[in-house]
Amino acid sequence: MKTKFLLFYFISSIIWIYSTNYLIEEFITFPYVSLLLRFKEIIYIGLTTLIFYYFIRKIEILNSSQEDKERLSTLINSMVDFINFKDGKGRWIEANDVALSLFDLNRDNFRGKTDIQLGENREFYKSAFAYCMASDEETWKSGQISRVEEFIPIKDGTVKTFDTIKVPLFYEDGERKGLVIIGRDITEKKEVDRLLKESQQQYKSLFLFSQDMILMMDLNGGITNVNPQFKTVTGYDEKEVINKNITDIFPEDFKEEIMSDLAEIRQYQSHKNCEMELIHKDGHTLIVECTAVPMIINHQPAGIICYGKDVTKLRLAEEQLRRAEKLSVVGELSASVAHEIRNPLTSLKGFVQVLESDDSKHQFYYQIMEEELDRINHIVSELLLLAKPQEIKFIESDLHNILFNVISLLKTEASLHNITIDFTASPKNLSILCEPNQLKQLFINLVKNAIEASADGDGAITVNLTKENEEAVIVVTDNGSGISDELLERLGEPFYSSKEKGTGLGLTVSYKIVQAHGGTIHFSSEVEKGTVVTVKLPIKKEK
Repeated sequence: MKTKFLLFYFISSIIWIYSTNYLIEEFITFPYVSLLLRFKEIIYIGLTTLIFYYFIRKIEILNSSQEDKERLSTLINSMVDFINFKDGKGRWIEANDVALSLFDLNRDNFRGKTDIQLGENREFYKSAFAYCMASDEETWKSGQISRVEEFIPIKDGTVKTFDTIKVPLFYEDGERKGLVIIGRDITEKKEVDRLLKESQQQYKSLFLFSQDMILMMDLNGGITNVNPQFKTVTGYDEKEVINKNITDIFPEDFKEEIMSDLAEIRQYQSHKNCEMELIHKDGHTLIVECTAVPMIINHQPAGIICYGKDVTKLRLAEEQLRRAEKLSVVGELSASVAHEIRNPLTSLKGFVQVLESDDSKHQFYYQIMEEELDRINHIVSELLLLAKPQEIKFIESDLHNILFNVISLLKTEASLHNITIDFTASPKNLSILCEPNQLKQLFINLVKNAIEASADGDGAITVNLTKENEEAVIVVTDNGSGISDELLERLGEPFYSSKEKGTGLGLTVSYKIVQAHGGTIHFSSEVEKGTVVTVKLPIKKEK
């Protein structure tokens, strides 16, 4: 550029000197020659000054433009996003290295071409170029900055997703001027979002559809969330427990233990297993097996998750199984021992009766011996009832008559201890399918226990018969000495009794009779206040 300018200046200077000198010598007379020669030089200096200024300014502008272009190129090539400039007709003007690499272009063959022209010789990118051109056209039509997701295939078989911003530029008359395109690769972000969404869905499904109840708490035990199973187990709706403390739904006896467990989880970030009682919304007690684990976020405990399983029925089944196992052992023992005892027992009783008839001097001793032999015989009879189950023949019997006969039989014994027995029934005629003799045995055991519990002073026993739905309900109440909590838990166990001469078999037999009739028996008692026994028997037993 500089060489051309100097050559132009040299040639133009020679032409100016010779041409002006020739014109002056040929056409100008003497008086004005010297003046024109000087004026010619001034004109030359002025013209050359203007020419020099113009070219210097032009060079400065060109240099400045080149510097700006270099700065722009450096800037866009240093960006991790792809940058693309297009003119109003969609032809590529400039692009950074990221854009060129993305479409496998080089700097010599992209300028001045549209997306369709670039895609003609690049079959792999043809659809991508067509998609980009269609997206450009939508931006032009809207006349506003647009933001779209564009999908570019890669030769390794993957597809990259770009968050693309397109800025349309217009002349004052509204004609299209250019388009600036900036695209950021969000492929990894989209994949992370997808995995996060899947993970959230998995945990949400686990939370919502878990068969166990799940509680989420803050570090102080405040409930922040519960799953639907929580209401199924406890009866409490989500709105009734959110923002309450976990200790509010457990009995007072467990609060200290719960707070200790929470403190241990916070301190050691370890899980905790326990089994606790929980009060259902309707008031009955549940046994819940709990597992509490810390919720760790950024390596710090942020809350506590508690999983709870209702094991009330399981524990009841285990208790029934335990009782059944004991009954099975007693039954096997009874089957082998009872008959062996009864045979010599018959002989002994016979000989005592013979001696009693021949010896009037020792009648008192013979009477004691007979009573003890009768007691042994009674125990053997109870043992036989616990032997292998036998087929029971159920017949329709009036439950009112069975109870009336039992109470009539035991009233004399109760009177000896200054105890009254009051019997009420509604309705008075209530027939059920049962084995009458076994029910007599059951009610004799229950009323005799009530008499013995009230024998230390004036007492009153009430027996009440009612009908609830399709069940007969018999309630035996006394105001005797009551039963301790320890004994209540073990009622019905063979050979466990609080009585001095008791065998513990009476209630074992009673439980077995109730079970055989498909009913239930429940004891509630307070020491020194009395006991209430509730027996429920189905009116019609299914075959």
